[in-house]
Amino acid sequence: MPTARIRLSSMNPQQLNNILSQIKDIAEKTKVKYHGPIPFPTKRLKVPTRTSPDGRGRELYETWEMRIHKRIMDLDVDERALRLIMRIPMPRDVNVEIEIIE
Repeated sequence: MPTARIRLSSMNPQQLNNILSQIKDIAEKTKVKYHGPIPFPTKRLKVPTRTSPDGRGRELYETWEMRIHKRIMDLDVDERALRLIMRIPMPRDVNVEIEIIE
């Protein structure tokens, strides 16, 4: 049976967990088997910036960091369940990819 792989990524892990709990509820209501969510390592993007704007004086740096959290969840393909999942309101910060695997 084909499965649907749902990949979620966001800077806010609370939003990810909220969406994943909604997907779990849909899977349980439609009696579809699911695996996950599987957390992936957090990607950290660091940008050092110099604190002195004019370039004179001591070289002091601040480091800004952005963290990207990723999760994957697998569901057995069911047309009704996928339609309900597509209707979940997604925040702007959350990136969603749905791939069907044979």
